[in-house]
Amino acid sequence: MPNRLANETSPYLLQHAENPVDWWPWSPEAFAEARERGVPVMLSVGYSSCHWCHVMAHESFEDELAAAYMNEHFVNVKVDREERPDVDAVYMEAVQAATGQGGWPMTVFLTPDAEPFYFGTYFPPEPRHGTPSFMQILEGVRTAWVGRPEEVAEVAQRIVRDLAGRQLDYGKAGAPGPGELAQALLGLTREYDAARGGFGGAPKFPPSMVLEFLLRHHARTGAEGALQMAADTCEAMARGGIYDQLGGGFARYSVDREWVVPHFEKMLYDNALLCRVYAHLWRATGSDLARRVALETADFMVRELRTTEGGFASALDADSEDPLTGEHAEGAYYAWTPARLAEVLGEADGALAAAYFGVTDEGTFEHGTSVLQLPQDGPVVEAAVIAGIRERLLAARAERPAPGRDDKVVAAWNGLAIAALAECGAYFDRPDLVERATEAADLLVRVHFDAAAGRARLARTSKDGRVGANAGVLEDYGDVAEGFLALASVTGEGVWLEFAGFLVDLVLDRFTAEDGSLYDTAHDAEQLIRRPQDPTDTAAPSGWTAAAGALLSYAAHTGSQAHRSAAERALGVVHALGPRVPRFIGHGLAVAEALVDGPREVAVVGHLEDPALAGLHRTALLGTAPGAVVAVGLPRAADGSGGEFPLLAERTLVRDLPTAYVCRHFVCARPTTDPVELGDQLGAVHP
Repeated sequence: MPNRLANETSPYLLQHAENPVDWWPWSPEAFAEARERGVPVMLSVGYSSCHWCHVMAHESFEDELAAAYMNEHFVNVKVDREERPDVDAVYMEAVQAATGQGGWPMTVFLTPDAEPFYFGTYFPPEPRHGTPSFMQILEGVRTAWVGRPEEVAEVAQRIVRDLAGRQLDYGKAGAPGPGELAQALLGLTREYDAARGGFGGAPKFPPSMVLEFLLRHHARTGAEGALQMAADTCEAMARGGIYDQLGGGFARYSVDREWVVPHFEKMLYDNALLCRVYAHLWRATGSDLARRVALETADFMVRELRTTEGGFASALDADSEDPLTGEHAEGAYYAWTPARLAEVLGEADGALAAAYFGVTDEGTFEHGTSVLQLPQDGPVVEAAVIAGIRERLLAARAERPAPGRDDKVVAAWNGLAIAALAECGAYFDRPDLVERATEAADLLVRVHFDAAAGRARLARTSKDGRVGANAGVLEDYGDVAEGFLALASVTGEGVWLEFAGFLVDLVLDRFTAEDGSLYDTAHDAEQLIRRPQDPTDTAAPSGWTAAAGALLSYAAHTGSQAHRSAAERALGVVHALGPRVPRFIGHGLAVAEALVDGPREVAVVGHLEDPALAGLHRTALLGTAPGAVVAVGLPRAADGSGGEFPLLAERTLVRDLPTAYVCRHFVCARPTTDPVELGDQLGAVHP
């Protein structure tokens, strides 16, 4: 019999709707039930493409005995961390403070007042390697709750007090300048893995936001070391197993330092961010590899993540059914052996593919299978031959059972995808990608926006065109505004600037503290035991610095000093943290590069039917000046008629030719009709 999750829209929650556990969604009613019964709450947090979430569900939540014990002694609450990042953030902070580590699935035991008193992540069905079994944990918590209630209450209250004492105080720090950015680069250099690319050891995550900072720092300062770190890391990832050598797109992370074996889930946010990074690397260097990977990743998102309504789904699972064994296994969709290659390609081409993609008899993954790579010492093969092999292997792989897809549309991650697809479409003459970006933006406006007076908001998720119940958090506002601003620059449609302005004004009104720091939830959001406020990046940009970037770009477009001042105050956190922990505030460092550089304001005016206008516009978009904003269209008269952007106001054409104006820090360069001169004003341009 289905439990209370059967009516939810989250694919993750629906995966648990048939469990024998009597799950509740996160709700006041669940805590009221715990209060009435006098039992603790067991909170389980995960997400649909999480491998170990599936493992624990199968081992424990589908077990009748474990479920019966849970139902008798606890109120059990299941949360999709992607729908409720605020709930996840608050309790993950407690888990990390108590245990020194975190992850998913996250298991937290709470009082009926939602105060945590015991924590963990994955618990096995029987004791392993010093870790107690899940039943032992349940029995231990139950014993403490019944036998030592005063001790449990004291622990819970102390944890809540400790969390409250972690309030950030970065509002008084000044905006970061060149000195802090240089220190951040030095810190990254110390942590850089020169042999393999990337930062740190295993597991190794794609450092998307740090790479964007490195590219911007090089553009502003000419620091070759910054560009080299970015380019070498991008090449190492693109050659590794973390990148899908057949279908494009990146997995979540590599379990090793060499980028060989991925954790196979594919997330929208990773692919959107990396698609944009590789496009920007191509813009800076003209790298053929960067161009190929940017386009393949864009095509992957459109082909495999686009929903019927025009948005982009959240993720593809790591697990799928192994066609040989019939069992669900991680990476079954992606792994190969020499024999399987020969079966698809024939002996000769199979041997060639094995050498080219690093598929060995021993295997690089599990059970003698290999993840496809592009080893540096592989054979040199004609591009047409490899293209044919890839096509045949991709067709054969499509016959395998596909990984599951989490179809919910998350506003923030779609904002990242909109920016990436719009820019790729503009750079690589792919108007279809700009169309897909526009369709996703249309969906966010139609479904996720509620512009009603007095309750304007952006919803966090939708599914099948139906809006979810959860309010957007700060990252939704910042990332969607960023996507709309990129779309405005690419399309010349001022409506996207207007929508971005609507969002950043809500950030100022509902997410900003008096000292200029930013909260992850709105002032009128559900009150948790702590109001989350985290300026550091996770797998995606922090909401704090994403919003700061959108505020800065909007200010550059409009000349609004209020929005620029808000961005500068918010970036005080980068002044404080950038030199100390640059790996964890990469997006803030990238935004700070734009602040230090200006950012430059580019107005391109001309007759819309003049083909020279498109050429000048593309040159502007290809400029590497950090965070430059671009407006294109008809000149805007003093009365507001004409062009759709404030930057076009009273810009005149030189000799009736399309003309570009580049300004920063209240100073404008000479108007130019020459793309080469415009390129010089905006940094190196790849033609």
